Amino acid sequence: MRTFALTASAALLASVYGFSPIARVAHTHSVAPLGVAPAHQPAALVQRDAIAQRTVLRSLAPSMVATSPGGLFTQSNPEDRRVVPEDPNGRASFKVVYVVLESQYQSSITAACKRINAMQPDVCVECVGYILEELRDETNYNQFKEDVGDANIFIGSLIFVQDLADKVVAAVEPVRDNLDACCIFPSMPAVMRLNKIGSFTMASMGQSKNVMVDFMKKNKPSGTSFQDSMLKLVRTLPAVLKYLPGDKAKDARSFMMSLQYWLGGSPENIEALLLNLAGNYVKDVSATDVLSGMPVAPPEVIPDKGIWHPVAPRVFDTTEEYMTWLRNEHAPALGIDADKAPVVGVILQKSHINTKDDAHYVSFIMELESRGALVVPTYTGALDFSICINDYFYYAGKTLVDVVINLTGFALVGGPATQDHPKAISTLKNLNRPYLCAVPATFQTFEEWKDSELGLHPVQVALQVALPELDGAMEPIIFAGRDGVTGRSIPQADRIDMLAKRALKWAGLRRKKVAEKKVAITVFSFPPDKGNVGTAAYLNVFGSILECLKSMKAEGYQVGELPATVEDLVDSVLHEKEAALASPSLNVEHKMSVAEYKELTPYAKDLEENWGPPPGQLNSDGANLLIYGKRFGNVFIGVQPSFGYEGDPMRLLYAKSASPHHGFAAYYTYVEKIFGADAVLHFGTHGSLEFMPGKQVGMSGGCYPDRLIASIPNLYYYAANNPSEATIAKRRSYANTISYLTPPAENAGLYKGLKELGELVGSYQGLRESGRGPSIVNSIVATARQCNLDKDVDLPGEDDDTAVLSVEERDGVVGKVYSKIMEIESRLLPCGLHTVGVPPTASEACATLVNIASIDRPEDGIEGLPRTIAKSINRDIDDIYRKSDAGDLQDATLRQEIVEAVRDAVSACVDRSTDGEGRVVEVRSVVDGMAEFFQGGSPMKQALKAKGFDKVSDESITPLFEYLEFCLKQVVADNEMGALLDGLDGKFITPGPGGDPIRNPLVLPTGKNMHALDPQAIPTIAACNCAKVVVDRLLERQQLDNEGVYPESIAFVLWGTDNIKTYGESLAQVLWMVGVRPVPDSLGRVNQIEAIPLEELGRPRIDVVVTCSGVFRDLFINQMNLLDRAVKLVAELDEPLDQNFIRKHALEQASELGCTMREAATRVFSNAAGSYSANVGLAIENGGWEDEGQLQDQFLSRKGFAFNADKPGVLDSAEAIFKSSLKKVDVTFQNLDSSEISLTDVSHYFDSDPTKVVSGLRTDGKKPTSFVADTTTANAQVRSLSETVRLDARTKLLNPKFYEGMLNSGYEGTREITKRLRNTMGWSATAGAVDNFVYEDANDTFIKDPEMQKRLLDTNPNAFRDMVTTFLEANGRGYWDTDEDNLDRLRQLYAEVDDKIEGI
Repeated sequence: MRTFALTASAALLASVYGFSPIARVAHTHSVAPLGVAPAHQPAALVQRDAIAQRTVLRSLAPSMVATSPGGLFTQSNPEDRRVVPEDPNGRASFKVVYVVLESQYQSSITAACKRINAMQPDVCVECVGYILEELRDETNYNQFKEDVGDANIFIGSLIFVQDLADKVVAAVEPVRDNLDACCIFPSMPAVMRLNKIGSFTMASMGQSKNVMVDFMKKNKPSGTSFQDSMLKLVRTLPAVLKYLPGDKAKDARSFMMSLQYWLGGSPENIEALLLNLAGNYVKDVSATDVLSGMPVAPPEVIPDKGIWHPVAPRVFDTTEEYMTWLRNEHAPALGIDADKAPVVGVILQKSHINTKDDAHYVSFIMELESRGALVVPTYTGALDFSICINDYFYYAGKTLVDVVINLTGFALVGGPATQDHPKAISTLKNLNRPYLCAVPATFQTFEEWKDSELGLHPVQVALQVALPELDGAMEPIIFAGRDGVTGRSIPQADRIDMLAKRALKWAGLRRKKVAEKKVAITVFSFPPDKGNVGTAAYLNVFGSILECLKSMKAEGYQVGELPATVEDLVDSVLHEKEAALASPSLNVEHKMSVAEYKELTPYAKDLEENWGPPPGQLNSDGANLLIYGKRFGNVFIGVQPSFGYEGDPMRLLYAKSASPHHGFAAYYTYVEKIFGADAVLHFGTHGSLEFMPGKQVGMSGGCYPDRLIASIPNLYYYAANNPSEATIAKRRSYANTISYLTPPAENAGLYKGLKELGELVGSYQGLRESGRGPSIVNSIVATARQCNLDKDVDLPGEDDDTAVLSVEERDGVVGKVYSKIMEIESRLLPCGLHTVGVPPTASEACATLVNIASIDRPEDGIEGLPRTIAKSINRDIDDIYRKSDAGDLQDATLRQEIVEAVRDAVSACVDRSTDGEGRVVEVRSVVDGMAEFFQGGSPMKQALKAKGFDKVSDESITPLFEYLEFCLKQVVADNEMGALLDGLDGKFITPGPGGDPIRNPLVLPTGKNMHALDPQAIPTIAACNCAKVVVDRLLERQQLDNEGVYPESIAFVLWGTDNIKTYGESLAQVLWMVGVRPVPDSLGRVNQIEAIPLEELGRPRIDVVVTCSGVFRDLFINQMNLLDRAVKLVAELDEPLDQNFIRKHALEQASELGCTMREAATRVFSNAAGSYSANVGLAIENGGWEDEGQLQDQFLSRKGFAFNADKPGVLDSAEAIFKSSLKKVDVTFQNLDSSEISLTDVSHYFDSDPTKVVSGLRTDGKKPTSFVADTTTANAQVRSLSETVRLDARTKLLNPKFYEGMLNSGYEGTREITKRLRNTMGWSATAGAVDNFVYEDANDTFIKDPEMQKRLLDTNPNAFRDMVTTFLEANGRGYWDTDEDNLDRLRQLYAEVDDKIEGI
């Protein structure tokens, strides 16, 4: 029989999660939602009954669930859902098996089957259901296959997880022809193709030619309004059914009716669905005609959209009708003053209302009302929830609500399959209210979520946390959980209480008078020391705070008497930078007694396990807990306490991080309950709150970030280039982040001997063939050696005379030196510190634009200016880079000429828009001043011509400069202060991506609620292409250094921010190294892999040991799953061991450790859930370490938790396999992807470097080679770690352009210089990668020069003392060999500075 086929458009019936596909069917006996009164029942009685119901619902205890230690996210038992007729009594029987993503249908299906078995005289049913996630368990999956094998009807819905969809298809497809009916509702296309109801099938996916197909092609949904188009399409379908042949129309109609029944969701609807399918398609039932005469009830549905309140008499169609009922009946009955009450807009999921699985909704609405709020609970059947906002959250021409809470967990526009973030953002910007998106735990039972260290299931994190964040959502609080037995949603009282309190605090910001609002500005001190108060990445913290206070005062905030200068502000908080002995600490704003602390801090007792009884030793005077900071009217500037264990070697060794200490808890208790903050503003990247112990995502009431932030709205200034840690702050401490600009990146330039070298090279180029040529080369060689470039460039011997060399050989020597100094000169470094609310000048913006202009952007059809210039002289820029890197003098010179031409052309562009004060007020368009094009061309073309590139046409550069104009507008736009004031006023802060503004100018303008990206979108194709280049260069260099031999194992470090900025380049590097290709699923999500054949790979598969940062683990656990599967996939390939080092090592380790090969192929490691870093950075920054062995033990104990795709619900300690894998490592490898953050800017890089760890583990005494990939420019480089540290020192620590820029920032700039010296020593400790000259030159720069000493001492004596200490420590630990004069000077200086600080 020829089957009826549906097109792909219909096959995806939408991404629909709960809409009624056909216009509402009239019915005579509708079943009211919970608490909705039939017309004859008094409203007051209904309200009383509903409140009683809600009380019962809130008191429900979670059911017992299966919790075997299987390492999976859920161990709930499908057998709890099996319904078997107790007494078939000769009745015709059929069997139903179903699989659903979420569990709200479970209780309806169970009830429907029990009704059939109890009430149908001639038919009975056996039924068993599976939650999709349960199919990961092999026992469950085998039982599922067995159940499907003898089923009559199979039903699937919302099967959108690719690997589990594959399992469903693998189980159902072989037996599909034996099934009487197979009903698949919106799911992955491969699953949709399983549909079969009589002659109706989707297997052909639109290949048949008939009227139905033609109709659907003409009405195919498209564009951004996909959901609305699909809804319209499906509603219109019944009109064409009459044109189909009878049997086909009947079967198509059966499918559409089945979908309506399913979306109706109630037990009555599901009962009708099953009886309809059984009576028409199950052979054993239809053959007997036992159901043929029985009328099947039509679908019972509530309106497609409306305002649903559990005690209202009906669903309301309009806001006006609802507000009349609310203000005149409901609010007075509750004793709420409707004129003064905050109004909370709530978005609900229709399927929960349909299935009566709404206890969590009822409980939350009741909680809000008990706190005096009016609630507007709305729903829509479409997945475009912006309908709820646009139709119901405005009233009388004004915005009705003060805050919006989305309880569906989904993105505002879209569901598990598709989203429309621009439409969502536009809707929310128009509404302009805080937007919270709470999450029901559906992939785990409540108990499983509560017991899990990881927290929320990774698939849920991707779908219901990461995607809503792209809309601007915040506060992913788990407010309900699935019952393991019934599948119903259980409201979680403490989480609902927290969500309600926080929502109403946000609403309060909207309603409270500005003059009455209290704001707590929190600054950080890391490492804990007076010289470090106000630490934040590239931010002038106190200068920024003063600007904020001025702006707040102008808006009407009560800020008291403001300090006149930044220095005065610093002094008021630090209580004098040079504190006397009588006042050795910071300013104390409040002394909290132990009794007060215990009374106000409910979890104080829990902290005693780690810290003993209060007050403890930290932030304490022995009797009280001390709150450091200073009040200015209604603004408190407080200093966040430290972790507390920075200087304790034993605590640093703990595999899991300790709880906060009493002083830390007391600080947040003070902010919330004593100072009474309406909001807290965390100032800069970053503090400790978001990294306190607790679940990764989906905090419980026992997680310390949740306990500490409590009910306070959290605004958080975060560096725009650090979206990963900003995302941790969003998810763990409920932060509404506000991005700030990092300082503009400028070229490092040349100085001292390096500048002299550049001048000598210039002289040589004009005299290379003259008699002076050899002597100039001798001077170049001698000067290069004085600058320690002999560490990077092969130079002739000290006694060699270059006169014996040919001109070409001398060119080679000079070319290599020139290439190296130009590498230093052109390296980007941020200059100075950024001040919030102060946009960059034109010259600063120009520096950023030069870097933007130098990158090719094929996705935007834009060619980088260096490539365009090279083309104009018939050269390829990549060839110029390659030859320049190899030391070709001619191409090194040409490359520098191109660099200078790019700078001049961009400067000419910016100059057109610069005013007399050096600022960009209005950006002029390229098309402005068209006369220029007829008078020698644009200023940009003329600038290129002046540099000798006269063949570049305006036509070829116009697209680039139009793009640069857009970028210039973004660079100089300033909404950092505006976003803060909006946040404090209870308004919506526009979301935007974080990352490198050079790679992705959409990061700009700053002042956005920063988000990361869809974790299932990486690695991208472009990232994979870039990764291949880097890996191939790394392996080529290794072969060159090792006589053609490939390394067998490479240790990788994966960072969260790096992978966000590069869209997964380092992730793709690991995959390419092992010879695996990522493959997107049918929805474009990257969650599949395939092995690249060895023939195509052209080399052996290299083993890897992947150490993931704690932030990467939190954001990209799905990608950790991908990596683990990739490694295990290739380990199990039957390939020669000399071509597959993963398999070779796994076999050896399986034998060595007595485990299976699959277990031995574990290669993906991180911290324990809720813990971050190896604490190596903390130890080095605070001096709290005894020897390198301690640092290595910390690394092994804290980073040795393995991810296992076979047990994705746990991160197990796996130190044995971690050590076994590391001792086989030949190469350690990291990536640098951004000019703002390099090896010595932060401690993270050396904290996770395993170089000396590997050396200590290897039994052959061999030290691994260490490399760093630098993709900060278009010309990606692979350098040794030592090369990179030298480059970093020359361009930053030792570079006057850098340290003078820092010193211009005063107190904070001195600290930044000291930090880089300390981080440089970190590389000595972890990798032995620092040359002696770096310490020697730094000592000459900062210590030997009396004038420099005085500048450092005057601006920040504490930081200067730390610098002196670092030099002495570097010598004492054997990292710096110097003369006694230097050491005596340092010792004397230490005593003098210490006496000055202590007031002696």
